[in-house]
Amino acid sequence: MTEKTARPPLILLIIMTAIGPMALNMFMPSMPGMQEVFDVEYEIVQLTLTFYLAAIAVSQLFFGPISDRFGRRPTVIAGLLCFVLGTIICLFAWSIWSLIIGRIIQGFGGASGLVLGRAMIRDVYSRDKSASMIGYVTMAMVLAPMFSPLIGGVLDVRYGWQSSFLVLLLCGFVTVVLVAMFLPETNRHLSDRAGFGPLVEGAAVLVRSPCFLAYTATMSFASASFFSFLAAAPVIVIDIIGHTPADYGRYFMIGAVGYMTGNFISGRFSERLGADTMIGMGNILGLTGATLIVSLAWFAELTALSLFGPLFILAMSNGMVLPNATAAAVSVRPDLAGAGAGIAGSAQLSVGALATVIVTALTNGTQFPLVYAIATTMTLATIAHFFARRALRSELALTPQS
Repeated sequence: MTEKTARPPLILLIIMTAIGPMALNMFMPSMPGMQEVFDVEYEIVQLTLTFYLAAIAVSQLFFGPISDRFGRRPTVIAGLLCFVLGTIICLFAWSIWSLIIGRIIQGFGGASGLVLGRAMIRDVYSRDKSASMIGYVTMAMVLAPMFSPLIGGVLDVRYGWQSSFLVLLLCGFVTVVLVAMFLPETNRHLSDRAGFGPLVEGAAVLVRSPCFLAYTATMSFASASFFSFLAAAPVIVIDIIGHTPADYGRYFMIGAVGYMTGNFISGRFSERLGADTMIGMGNILGLTGATLIVSLAWFAELTALSLFGPLFILAMSNGMVLPNATAAAVSVRPDLAGAGAGIAGSAQLSVGALATVIVTALTNGTQFPLVYAIATTMTLATIAHFFARRALRSELALTPQS
């Protein structure tokens, strides 16, 4: 890092990174009720989640590489303005399809802070230090997603589902103002070449790297276990077990605390132990949580605690794996940090969106599709990390590092 590269305020990274996940989670308790509001099947309502994730996945393919070419600051401002526009459409949605369109635009813009926050951290920190910083940022950032289902559930019960989008609109507007006022440019590798050729070339370099692909697969499958839970848990807790949307929000905090705990462990120990050690420990925890939730599904009564208890362990695993796998993937080519963060984040959300589709399609009135999806994705994450470590030995030493 050169002395001219200013470090962005930590609190601002947290705020702009949190806006997308907060919008994802705040709406979750309202989803079962959307069946009656718009007189559609739950599979259609589920598209508000699936397409939101897909929009985040697709947008990261653009925001990351574009920020390598034009800078992090203008790119994230443009993305946040897109988030505000999508939120306005959601607020005044007149049908389920207009709501889905609004969620697509909202998700597309909300991804900017998520992907570029990671890239900016890698701009100013080393590989293992960036894993530590991502862990700390995510630990603090997760407070918003942790409380947003509870807030969304209470708002839904008292004021209707639109009230959540009113709160999100206010948060989005404030975030745009803060970023415009206080966010410095961190990209030291801005290209002076015209056109988008460098963007395509950079992406091509990364997708040909086995090391990058393996770390990306690790984070994608690990997070897919959590997205599987997001897809199935609301209907299980609210429609099958019989709890209220507000109850779901309160139970969801169990998983959020677990995720934050994993983030704290990452922030505290990643720089000392190294990213790969932390990923390995996180995968062991994830497999433990997966084994527990499958066992409870077979041998215990279906309750909210039998779902959310193991989620604490799974979420803690995610909190350890994701910051470290992200830092490892982005560090394969630090000069392409934006593209790396964008492609890895896009793959992560694409796999997550696919997981929500599969789990929803297999829904049969029990928790078994969910628990089997969690066990499968955590096993795949562990296998992917094995190949990542093998690729690292032969590839990472041959690529530019900082």
